Amino acid sequence: MIRNIVFDLGNVLISFRPSEYLEKNNYSPEIRDIILRDIFGSQEWLLIDNGNLTPEEAINSISRRSSLKREEIALIFNKRTDIMFPLESNVRLLPKLKKRGFKLYYLSNFPLDIFDEIKNGYSFFRYFDGGLISAEVKYSKPDFRIYQILFEKYMISPEESLYIDDKEPNVLAAEFLGMKGIHLSETESLKEKLSESGLPDEVGPSLRPSQ
Repeated sequence: MIRNIVFDLGNVLISFRPSEYLEKNNYSPEIRDIILRDIFGSQEWLLIDNGNLTPEEAINSISRRSSLKREEIALIFNKRTDIMFPLESNVRLLPKLKKRGFKLYYLSNFPLDIFDEIKNGYSFFRYFDGGLISAEVKYSKPDFRIYQILFEKYMISPEESLYIDDKEPNVLAAEFLGMKGIHLSETESLKEKLSESGLPDEVGPSLRPSQ
């Protein structure tokens, strides 16, 4: 019986697609490729998510090897929250799930410096019973330890939990630890994926939360 639903944030509840943002804002294909490779695809980006590097340190590090100027790199970092916006069709499912009695949590690889702005700016966070981001605990998915910290902090049984993520390795890690998993390869398919997993009434008939 599923009692808990754990959500990744990026591209599950919050859109984060830098390539689309850069194209929409008329960056040339050549510059887009450099930004995607040198910033969003960098080791520094992962270290920020993991809480091991500050944005300032990352900007300095990237600027030493990139053809981008330091101020250009800093500008992209300053636009991170502009790239993000709530995925409304998915967010609208949260109050329905909450109403049915499920406990809701988030578990996301996310930088610390902008998390408070996102959390305070998006009203849907009020539906969560708790959550963790990678930069808080210094572990990033699919490292088993970040899942285990979530289980221990909120006394969650993995066998009673459903995990949703847009990255398959993160879902496989959750399933290895005993959770049921949903790999959300298309953001707009969340309602259908939940129905296939069996959620009550509005989103499916079969799962029943604890009473």
